[in-house]
Amino acid sequence: MSDTANKIGQTVRLNKFLAERLGLSRRQADDLIVAGKVTISGKPAVLGARIDKNDKVCYNSKIVPFGVKFTYLALNKPVGYVCSKKRQGETPTIYELLPEKYQNLKTVGRLDANSSGLILLTNDGDFAFSMTHPKFAKEKIYVVELTRALEPLHQQEIADFGIELSDGKSQMGLLRLDDSRRKWQVTISEGRNRQIRRTFAAVGYVVSKLHRIQFGKYQLSGLKPGEFVEIKP
Repeated sequence: MSDTANKIGQTVRLNKFLAERLGLSRRQADDLIVAGKVTISGKPAVLGARIDKNDKVCYNSKIVPFGVKFTYLALNKPVGYVCSKKRQGETPTIYELLPEKYQNLKTVGRLDANSSGLILLTNDGDFAFSMTHPKFAKEKIYVVELTRALEPLHQQEIADFGIELSDGKSQMGLLRLDDSRRKWQVTISEGRNRQIRRTFAAVGYVVSKLHRIQFGKYQLSGLKPGEFVEIKP
């Protein structure tokens, strides 16, 4: 249930309310409002509207209830799955791994199809924001394998000085995991698109495996590929 909308005298933005309960982005919720598919107490909704628990919100003439329980999942994403809700060609989505009751949840950040490991899902927009916005700097830890040994000079460049990418400098914590210098534990506190792969590529390396084992305080905790568990925020 919305924390703000249930306190007497307090309101919540309509697009946030719809996004949480319909499993949409706020932009998609705005599109529904503009299309005239949402009403508040029988009147057409407008962009920027705020509601409280006394309002009757309908989407396509069906009531959207305030009493929605927030859900949080941890999923061990296998390689070969995308994090979007729609298939990309023949590539399956992680939602095909989840029962129907979890289909409204949204991913907290993403992993590309060739990456695996911990993905969080929720219908709590505030939780997702607190986990992904740069100002909160949530630490993410990965096990990364390269196609060849990482030279000490390049290790120092990445870990100590940072690598300049098209969207800014990328600096990552590196911990060697084997004697071959191909397997590393990588720690970052950002969430830029394909940042780890692009950082290694900038100094001439190809990532053959990327597996996330921790996101903030959440860990895989023995989940097998494709398995998931409900967690507490």
